[in-house]
Amino acid sequence: MASRSNCFYCREELSGKKFVRKDEKQVCVRCFDKFCANTCMECRRPISTDSKELHHKGRYWHSDCFRCAKCYKNLAKESFTSKDDRILCGTCSSREDAPRCHGCYKPILAGTENVEYKGNSWHDECFICYQCQKPIGSKSFITKNNNIYCGPCHEKKFAKQCACCKKPITTGGVNYQDQPWHSECFMCSSCRKPLAGTRFTSHEEKVYCVDCYKSTVAKKCSGCQNPITGFGKATNVVNYEGGSWHDYCFNCKKCSLNLAEKRFVAHSGDIYCSDCSKKL
Repeated sequence: MASRSNCFYCREELSGKKFVRKDEKQVCVRCFDKFCANTCMECRRPISTDSKELHHKGRYWHSDCFRCAKCYKNLAKESFTSKDDRILCGTCSSREDAPRCHGCYKPILAGTENVEYKGNSWHDECFICYQCQKPIGSKSFITKNNNIYCGPCHEKKFAKQCACCKKPITTGGVNYQDQPWHSECFMCSSCRKPLAGTRFTSHEEKVYCVDCYKSTVAKKCSGCQNPITGFGKATNVVNYEGGSWHDYCFNCKKCSLNLAEKRFVAHSGDIYCSDCSKKL
């Protein structure tokens, strides 16, 4: 087993000589430079024991090799930034590699007010509405066809127009017969009650709430004399010689057999089944 006073690699006696301790091993200077020294990222040569070494994020440089990738200024005693595995001085980082404004395509220097949206950057004064060309600033905005619009311009240009009041529909709304309406504009033609979210029906291109349809529009059943609304149980209707019945009211006058979708005989304004008509 080698003595602790010998170089780990060449076994040379180290007594009285300069050596380096590496991973708990004693290594002579020559072997350290050959086997252990870090490689400079710039010149690709070993960084010997007599050279000043700089390191950043697991990479190593000779002090003289630690330079800006753009202007080659030595950064051993200067502030710097790292970008895409390159070392840059403060000036080159802000001027040469600053993000480009998506509006004017000029650099956005560090400390400049700017806007970032979907991976692009703008000078604050370049982030403007496509329609009115005014800066968006801190206001809300909407994109359409890759263009940016302020709220008022987007409403004016793209928002649906209410079929009733002809004003833009900015939120919500009701769609009826392929036409958009403000919820508050879609109301009963009789009582003017809003119909959004409620049951309604139409008659002669007008819409009615259930109550108004029953009282002002719906036909009366010739059997029970109640309105035929078309809602719920009263969905199916029987029409005969100007009269209308709920299907469940269209019954034989004598035996009360339901005659909806069955053969029947009319006599003196009343309806009879085939069997009862023979006994008249």
